[in-house]
Amino acid sequence: VQLVESGGGLVQPGGSLTLSCAASGSPLLHYTIGWFRQAPGKEREGISCISSFDGSTRYSDSVKGRFTTSRDNAKNTAYLQLNGLKPEDTAVYVCAAGVQRYCSDQYYYPAEYDRWGQGTQVTVSS
Repeated sequence: VQLVESGGGLVQPGGSLTLSCAASGSPLLHYTIGWFRQAPGKEREGISCISSFDGSTRYSDSVKGRFTTSRDNAKNTAYLQLNGLKPEDTAVYVCAAGVQRYCSDQYYYPAEYDRWGQGTQVTVSS
């Protein structure tokens, strides 16, 4: 499967964005999708996961209550809705696909995923 993210951009604090992760080459329904972000000078951070089996989700404490992940298997696309954005949310956001059926307790580990997109930049600034 190949993954392509889109939807990033410049937004003011408190604003919203919707990121998309479009899959090709293999149906998205076979994959659990993780979202990660990496800010300059910081390690990659796993922030959310949506399972292939039942669409259950998990979130890191840093985004819980503000970000929502979803998927539309018919469109072969996963989404990450970003609300209440803060300057510290500035990063490159990347989606990743794994063949596990659920979001495990290690959903935030990059090693859980086999395929990665290139990322989309999100900048939160006034």
